[in-house]
Amino acid sequence: MADTPTTSPDIRSDAEWRSSLTPEQYRVLREHGTERAGTSCLLAEKRAGTFTCAGCGQPLFEQGTKFESGTGWPSFFEPLADAVETTVDRSHWMVRTEVHCARCKGHLGHVFDDGPAPTGLRYCMNGAAMNFEPAE
Repeated sequence: MADTPTTSPDIRSDAEWRSSLTPEQYRVLREHGTERAGTSCLLAEKRAGTFTCAGCGQPLFEQGTKFESGTGWPSFFEPLADAVETTVDRSHWMVRTEVHCARCKGHLGHVFDDGPAPTGLRYCMNGAAMNFEPAE
């Protein structure tokens, strides 16, 4: 796993991804899985710091954008600039907006338009897809 974030794409073979991630991280990031609601240790994370991609280390969200959504997943109202990308997700007989890491393309979760000000967005992320780096 990359310790130092870069702006270059992170491209690995399936075997490399499997060896660098836990089974749950692999299921979420590479197979577009969803962790069970309320199971992420990042739900209770309130320290100053940055949430990063568990796959490649890309900084994704600052603590100040995290909020309690009551959904059971870590939620944020705004990602860092150029940190994430979105695609249309038509799985499970619905249309949603999938959020993935801009660098490694790992699945992070989905974004909805029912979040708080100032953006009105709720980035509903899988904790298994992220790590937390406390501020120094």
